[in-house]
Amino acid sequence: MIRRLLARPTGVFAVVVLGLLVVLALVSLVWTPQDPFRTDPFRQWSGPSAAHWFGTDASGRDIASYLLAGTRTTVLVAVGSGVIASVVGIVLTAVGSLTTRWVREGTAVLLDILVAFPTLLTAMLLTAVFGGSLGVVVVSVGLSFGVTIARVARGEIRRIARSDFVVAARASGVGPLGVLTRHLVPNAAPLFTVQLSLAMATAVLAEAGLSYLGYGAGSDTASWGSMLADLQTYVGVHPWSAAWPGAAIALVVAALSLLGDAVRDASDPRLTTGDRAAGSGNGGRPGGPTGHDATRGAAGGAPGSDAATTPGVTA
Repeated sequence: MIRRLLARPTGVFAVVVLGLLVVLALVSLVWTPQDPFRTDPFRQWSGPSAAHWFGTDASGRDIASYLLAGTRTTVLVAVGSGVIASVVGIVLTAVGSLTTRWVREGTAVLLDILVAFPTLLTAMLLTAVFGGSLGVVVVSVGLSFGVTIARVARGEIRRIARSDFVVAARASGVGPLGVLTRHLVPNAAPLFTVQLSLAMATAVLAEAGLSYLGYGAGSDTASWGSMLADLQTYVGVHPWSAAWPGAAIALVVAALSLLGDAVRDASDPRLTTGDRAAGSGNGGRPGGPTGHDATRGAAGGAPGSDAATTPGVTA
């Protein structure tokens, strides 16, 4: 799958950008060009130079060093929110798909209610109650998008749960947890991957937005959002200064969004060149009982059962 992922320009772009982000975050743990929090009133608005690669801001703070330190916050928020959203989404999906009828219906109603609250609004409410901190942002965004993942994946999981190979697994004595981990989640992995990448992209945007509004990371934590808030006042005089954090946020969000699409396409056997050619011998119908689909069917999975990734399907 990695080879198919890297065969797509969007996949290469996403991997390069996110790989560079992780490397910079690790480097910032041990080194930055300057102290990211040191101010120097005698070097206000210095232009790019060897000492200050991206120049300085209104307080004489080195922009490049602060951006580099902010990568740690971005990676922490994206990964932490993604993990929480995945756990919450899978648990709610299992409860809403594999339990008794009244529990499923109650869970569906609860998800419909919770998904009506926007992610950023939920994060703002929680940070207003518990105070602005990085931990509150991570938890709030993870919980909020976990509900969204469950709402989108519930219909797909229930469709897969009615497949012949899942019915056969249950008849052979496999319990609900085994069915979930061995059949349902692997076959719905492309859908979960897309939703997880969107959750991480939303987390980066939410952290930047909350920090911009003063609800996010504290003053002792480097954040691209808080930096953008500090610099936007002077954007008419020094437009280049605010461009750096804005470009960094946009680049990371675009890479996360494109990564989900690229992974979904690379993991979908119907979208490979070999299966398209095989499908032409099947009346032009891709995803027929040939190629990867036949392999999965012979291994105990229903042909094409992991290829349907259309979100928003409800029971």
